Order: sequence, then C-alpha cells, then structure tokens
Amino acid sequence: MTGETVLEVRDLHTHFFLRRGVVQAVDGVSFSLRRGEVLGLVGESGCGKSVTALSLLRLLPKDAARTVRGEVVLDGENLLDKSDREMRQIRGQKIAMILQDPQTSLNPVFTIGDQLQEAVARQNGAGRGSVMQRVVDVLRRVKLAAPEQRIRQYPHQLSGGMKQRVVGAIAISCEPQVMIADEPTTALDVTIQLQYLQLLKELQASTDMAMLFITHDFGVVAKMCDRVAVMYAGRIVESGPVREVFDNPAHPYTQALIASVPKMRQEVGLLHTIEGQPPALSDLPEGCRFAPRCEFAEARCQAAYPDTFHAGEEHSASCWRLADD
Repeated sequence: MTGETVLEVRDLHTHFFLRRGVVQAVDGVSFSLRRGEVLGLVGESGCGKSVTALSLLRLLPKDAARTVRGEVVLDGENLLDKSDREMRQIRGQKIAMILQDPQTSLNPVFTIGDQLQEAVARQNGAGRGSVMQRVVDVLRRVKLAAPEQRIRQYPHQLSGGMKQRVVGAIAISCEPQVMIADEPTTALDVTIQLQYLQLLKELQASTDMAMLFITHDFGVVAKMCDRVAVMYAGRIVESGPVREVFDNPAHPYTQALIASVPKMRQEVGLLHTIEGQPPALSDLPEGCRFAPRCEFAEARCQAAYPDTFHAGEEHSASCWRLADD
C-alpha cells in the first residue's frame, strides 16, 4: 500500500425530496480511500450506505434525489462539478461499482460477450476481434470456467455465482482506480460467497486499486478490509483500522453491532440484540441519533450531536463519552 489518497469524500449531503418531506439519507459523510486499501462501510439497512455509493457515481434518481452539498474528489477533481457527459467517461474507467444483485445488473436480452464487449471497447477502441479476446481474458481473470463458451450465453443460462463473476469482470475491465462493491455476496450461498470474496481480494491486490466494500457483515469486514467506517442514520459514527475498531470499539453502536456477532468458540444462549429502531431520516433528532437505543445515553446526548473525538491511532468516533477521556 502506497498511502496515496485517490478518493476523498468531504461533508457529503444527499437528500430525497418526497411528498412527506425531505429525507436526509446521507448527512455529512466524510472519508478518504488510499490506493491499494479496502475500506469497509458497515451499518444497518437504511443507514445510507448504498446511497453514499450512488452519490459518488452520480447515479441517483434525478427526479427524487440530489446531492445538496459536499465534494467527491477523485484524482484531484470534484466529480460533483462534472457534466453528465464527463461522468460517462469517468464511470468504469476511473471508478466502477459491483451492485448487490447480479440478476438485475445484467441485461437479459444480450449475451455475456456483448455486455462485456461494450465496456472493453470503450477503453481500448480496438476492432471486434481484439476486443473479444480481451473479453475472454477478463473472464479468465475472474476465474469463470470455459470463457469462450460463456461469451455466447445469456444471463439466465448462468448460475448466481457465475453472473456475479461476470459483473465483477465488467467492473474491472477498464482497470479503474476505485472499485465500489455494494454487498456483492448478498445473493450467493455461503460456499460461493467465500470463493468470491477471495477472488475480489486477489483482484484488488493484483491491480492495486482502492476498494469501498459495503456490507452488513463484520466477519466479511475482518476478512476483506484494512479500515472500517460504521454508519448510522446517515452519518459515520466511528472509523479506524479494522483491528483497532474490533479490539476497542469506541461508539456504543459499534459495540452493540460487534456484540451481536455470535462467538463460534463460546457457548451462546440468547444473541445480543439492539433494542428499538433507527430514527426516521425525515425527522431526525437534534442530539445523537443513537441515543434512544443507547444504554449510556445522558442529557447531553439528547441536546446536541456529539463532536468527533480521537479514540486511537487513525481511530475516531462521535460520542460524548469520549470527551471525558
């Protein structure tokens, strides 16, 4: 890992404008991503992880959502200042994304070869013969068996694991600097999940690309990531090196999430649960958003949102309890 920062997100705010009000799906998110590292983004469903990823790529539904403030700096340029035409050149070539469900990521009426060819041709601009050879080579890189046969098949003729490999092949075909993997193993069974995670790790290491890995699973974070950012109700509440956060979680929400993971080598009775529900993003409280569910909540937690405090080397969290340390 070189330590060079390739992506920096600063104070990102993305809102959905609905009839019932404004939903603050992403509310002041900041993080950086270095070349060759994997940053895990963790949190409950609805906390803003996927919306953050779509905001980076400018793929939000135009009629309902808008990034109202912030910067997304890639290669020294703010993507939020780019035109739609410029973004079409940047997506895939500089920053790419693997979506959750390969079934909806692939077009059912085109062959695998045609769909990969479009991505490869954009980068190479070569003739069909050399492009198709490149397509076969990319499929080999993601360890898809019999790639010469697969390029003539349609998505419905492939298993879930095969389709997810094809989606990964499309994402890496232009060798982007930054890869976003949005829960890429959700639709796979446990055995295939492990194989696919290992494949992603190998591809990331061989290309030295930076990766933002979105997941619910702390076990996956431990296996895949160098650093982790924990998200709750539209904000990052804790971030730091994976080992530091696992060994010394500083925010009560992170502590509760880690406590919820079963310990396979210990006898376990009832699993730990987090009581209550996250707040509605259209009606957020003034204070800490986790306070109604937090066993350590005090009056000051209800009154104002906590500052971000230092909790260790490159480790920080937004919790008033850290102000007393």
